[in-house]
Amino acid sequence: MNTPPSFIHAMETSAIGEWMRSNLLAMPLVNAAHVLCITLVFGTILVVDMRLLGLFDRSRSVMKTSDEMLHLTWGAFIGAAVTGVMFFTANATTYWFNTAFRFKMLVIVLAGVNMAIFQFITYRSVVNWDRNSPSPRAAKVAAALSILIWFSVVVLGRLIGFTKGYDVEVPASIDFDFGTP
Repeated sequence: MNTPPSFIHAMETSAIGEWMRSNLLAMPLVNAAHVLCITLVFGTILVVDMRLLGLFDRSRSVMKTSDEMLHLTWGAFIGAAVTGVMFFTANATTYWFNTAFRFKMLVIVLAGVNMAIFQFITYRSVVNWDRNSPSPRAAKVAAALSILIWFSVVVLGRLIGFTKGYDVEVPASIDFDFGTP
């Protein structure tokens, strides 16, 4: 295996990385929080995307739907980023070389590019198609790409755990004898 950059080693040997590896509950709780945050990110974005695709009530304002959902999206995204970094620090070297992890990061960048193009170009004319009219083709394409991209993030996230080995040793101080005779 190649040698990772020094900042990867520094992350892995950091106090957070050490805590994640040494605390029996850290990995499962942080992972659960990460999954919940990603679910909220994908779910709130999906609501907006479905409205843009015309699969929800067109009389409902795109701007109102977006405003109601996206503050939740950003909060959940920040939560996913924080828990993702914490999760990463536990095995930073292994993740650094994991192809599924790298593709997941790339796809998240593509999600940002898709969102920026939509926000700064297509969404500027939203007042013309906000209510009671179909979204323009560019909005529908952005919505369809968004669904595909975020679905890919979820799939790639799951693949990470199945494409790398974990060396999880149970501390000797834990007693698994539950009173069996």
